[in-house]
Amino acid sequence: MENGSGNVLKPMDSEQLREYGHRMVDFIADYYKTIETFPVLSQVQPGYLHNLLPDSAPDQPETVEQVLDGNGGGVIQGSASEAILVVMIGAREKVLRRVGKNALGKLVVYSSDQTHSALQKACQIAGIHPENCRVLKADSSTNYALRPELLQEAVSKDIEAGLIPFFLCGNVGTTSSTAVDPLAALGNIAKRNEIWFHVDAAYAGSACICPEYRQYIDGVETADSFNMNAHKWFLTNFDCSLLWVKDQYVLTEALSTNPEFLKNKASQANLVVDYKDWQIPLGRRFRSLKLWMVLRLYGAETLKSYIRNHIKLAKDLEQLVSQDPNFEVVTPRIFSLVCFRILPVDNDEKECNDRNRNLLDAVNSSGKLFLSHTALSGKIVLRCAIGAPLTEERHVKETWKVIQEEASRLLGK
Repeated sequence: MENGSGNVLKPMDSEQLREYGHRMVDFIADYYKTIETFPVLSQVQPGYLHNLLPDSAPDQPETVEQVLDGNGGGVIQGSASEAILVVMIGAREKVLRRVGKNALGKLVVYSSDQTHSALQKACQIAGIHPENCRVLKADSSTNYALRPELLQEAVSKDIEAGLIPFFLCGNVGTTSSTAVDPLAALGNIAKRNEIWFHVDAAYAGSACICPEYRQYIDGVETADSFNMNAHKWFLTNFDCSLLWVKDQYVLTEALSTNPEFLKNKASQANLVVDYKDWQIPLGRRFRSLKLWMVLRLYGAETLKSYIRNHIKLAKDLEQLVSQDPNFEVVTPRIFSLVCFRILPVDNDEKECNDRNRNLLDAVNSSGKLFLSHTALSGKIVLRCAIGAPLTEERHVKETWKVIQEEASRLLGK
């Protein structure tokens, strides 16, 4: 792939990885060798790290030497599932402080039927009654985005029934088809009805570093919380899930604990942020280090080019599918996921679903590529997600060749 100035941007090759890996091991070994020279208790002042950080990520890549001379930090959840659970608990406690603890059975959660199952699990853990989970149907008329009027109708009906709407999950890039919900319209409904509005952008949030894709988070300012996974499409190893909240005190009031053995001068004087009160566990891994290194080693412009290249390759695949009379693109491609299927013969949808399942098994059994699937409006749909660092145009062409060959066998052509 190329950056804006036409320079080819290549991923780290095996020899570079070997060289940098040796440097990192030496760095760690030197630390252990001199560990007795360091004080047992940190001598730095709370907040010192903030002053050492740049205001933004560098536009261009930096060298390993530059990165090893810097410092980094941050607050990150382990997964989108943890993020949505944490904010739901915060939202639950906020509303129960207002209406009383006995009202738990009246709390209602809203989402489209395209929302990740993490929301259902969060509801189960947070004690939300299953009958109070409103899973609103999305269809092809909106490319599987949630319709605001459908949400408003459900909210109004629940209020009339004496229930308490309290949590809404919107999506930027659903799992099945990367559908994008209309955030501004949903956020306005949530605000009018005092509903916590969470935006799940676990996959597609990464694309929004590119100015041309920021339209998909228009209205995000209405959200109470926002989550994206750097470990999905941002060159960062699992786990690294970024969560922002508009009001941190909603989380800390719901999740704070302060036993004697954790008390210290800095925390008691509010000189530090205790992230144990923003999450489920007490301890946390140093996740920010790997994200910080990605931002520094690649730079913003390289990361943008990385995203754009995947989207271009997906667009190429979408075009190949569209040109084949035996296939159809089921939903318009937005990011780097292509949803397609073999077309039905004589409008026999059941046979068509079986044929697409067989194609999925045949393609994956070849060992040459991996497709996943979903169901949209009762149709079995094949999903090809382009997102690996080493994927090139030739891989996309080979992918389509394999799919066509296996489809021809199934169709008897």
